[in-house]
Amino acid sequence: MAAPDQAAVLDALRAVTDPDLGRDIVSLGFVKSLAIDPAGAVSFVIELTTPACPVKDQMQAQAQAAVSRVAGVTAVAVTMTAAVRTASVAEGTRQPVAGVKNVIAVGAGKGGVGKTTVAVNLAIALAQTGSRVGMIDGDMYGPNVPIMFGLATELVADERGRIVPAEKYGVQVVSMGFMTSDDAAVIWRGPMLHGAIQQFFRQVAWDELDYLIVDMPPGTGDVALSLSQSVPVSGAIVVTTPQQVSLADTRRAVRMYQKLNIRTLGLIENMSHFTCPQCGHESDIFGRGAGEGLAHDMAIPFLGRLPIYEPVRIGGDTGRPIVVTEPQSPVAQAFRSVAEQAAAQVSIASFSRTIPLTPVR
Repeated sequence: MAAPDQAAVLDALRAVTDPDLGRDIVSLGFVKSLAIDPAGAVSFVIELTTPACPVKDQMQAQAQAAVSRVAGVTAVAVTMTAAVRTASVAEGTRQPVAGVKNVIAVGAGKGGVGKTTVAVNLAIALAQTGSRVGMIDGDMYGPNVPIMFGLATELVADERGRIVPAEKYGVQVVSMGFMTSDDAAVIWRGPMLHGAIQQFFRQVAWDELDYLIVDMPPGTGDVALSLSQSVPVSGAIVVTTPQQVSLADTRRAVRMYQKLNIRTLGLIENMSHFTCPQCGHESDIFGRGAGEGLAHDMAIPFLGRLPIYEPVRIGGDTGRPIVVTEPQSPVAQAFRSVAEQAAAQVSIASFSRTIPLTPVR
């Protein structure tokens, strides 16, 4: 039997769709380097939009099966790769950040919801998938990111005078905490905050990042406004807990990002429940399902639930995050799932139309 031609193989691959984008991998341009030898052995590359794709293995199996059914095919070799795309953002005059494809803000309407813990574990989880990740500690008044990474260092400059970020767990990090003593109070007005945010974006030697995570201060203050005015932001992730007082502030945070023309990539419900380590019983200490309900009401993606687990707190205090110390634990798996869902939303945004720019009032 004669070997198949490329058209037959591509037609077979049109049956494989990306569930997040709702289109087949051929029309999306994911199929690369297709080769067919005279004996009927077929090889090709599927280039996804993120290494953190949650259905990567499923798509690989579907592609292999689809091509195997083509007449004349004797063997199939599928290689999976990824090239992160830049999400579309509101049109305007903001210049991209050198060395960064996507800026992602992680915020919360109020303090005490575990936002920084979520941001740190999310950044590391993305790095563990093979993504290139950086992190800005945007909470200038309470820079706790160095503690959670277990980093104590002084930032240095490269030959061009740019700040060289610290690096740990595969994440490039800058923080005001590297520039002040542990007990120093940062007492700044808005213009000084804006200048510091600009410096962290424009004067840091970011090394070819797919995702730059910005740990935002809680609330709806100056840093969020500076961020929206300074750089194109691919989207925001909002962290909440299930109780009503947190949900009310979370709603305000989502509305703030909407006013600032920043896409909400999704909502994360932290401290969703507590599982007894002895008996396995789940206790809904702060209520149940409220975060997902709020996401549904506001028509934004729900990225997942994260349970209360004491080693998460211990890891944050000791600079050894849970996704590093207990990678197989249910809570680490929940963090990885949230990271995959967040990356999927950035991929969806990279294929969407540019957000129309509306003035901030």
